[in-house]
Amino acid sequence: MEKAIAPFEFRQCASILKATGEKAKNLRELREIIARVSDEAIFHHTYQYFLKGHIYQYTNDFAQWAGESLEEEALAEHLSVIDPYEFKTMEDLRGALLAVIDRYLEDFPEPREAMSGDEFHFNETITLIFPVGIRAKNLAEFLMAIKYVDAGSIYYHFYEARVRLGGGIDDFSAWIETSLDKKDLAEKVRAIDPFMHSIEEIRKHIIEVVEKEARRDMEVV
Repeated sequence: MEKAIAPFEFRQCASILKATGEKAKNLRELREIIARVSDEAIFHHTYQYFLKGHIYQYTNDFAQWAGESLEEEALAEHLSVIDPYEFKTMEDLRGALLAVIDRYLEDFPEPREAMSGDEFHFNETITLIFPVGIRAKNLAEFLMAIKYVDAGSIYYHFYEARVRLGGGIDDFSAWIETSLDKKDLAEKVRAIDPFMHSIEEIRKHIIEVVEKEARRDMEVV
């Protein structure tokens, strides 16, 4: 008797922006505020960066501001190397950000200031999670759904899931491995680097590896 497959239920997240009233016009002020601002603000400016459709030369808001508003490209590169998913706690991530800034200030103790209007504004987000009414019971249905679900759904299941599940695991690969018993395919999905691609590029890479697997399944049949 075959094992019943638990369907994959697609969910989506929507974010409501909340201003903190904190802003920085130079690197020292940025460092001082990062040290005391809420975890929610750190999360918004790092983990949720790719949900905002920013320039993918950077991997977080701090790096983008350093590179574009302060024109401190070396600092921007160092900040962009930080992978928030490598840290177990928000305090660990906060410490890594501060360490990069502190090292830079040691070498360049008098950093430039941003132009008026280009200050860094610290924000938080209230994130709402809701089902989108799409379920997949097999690989073919999953492939069809992944092609058309909103980008917010891709973000939730591929990026945000890494915070919930830990270990670099996303919802898609977890379901493919546990429910469909396709470990090799799950590893291919899991290996897609979230920091090298936009959300739409992530979608395309997932479609590519799933289509190849689906074609192999048809050839076997």
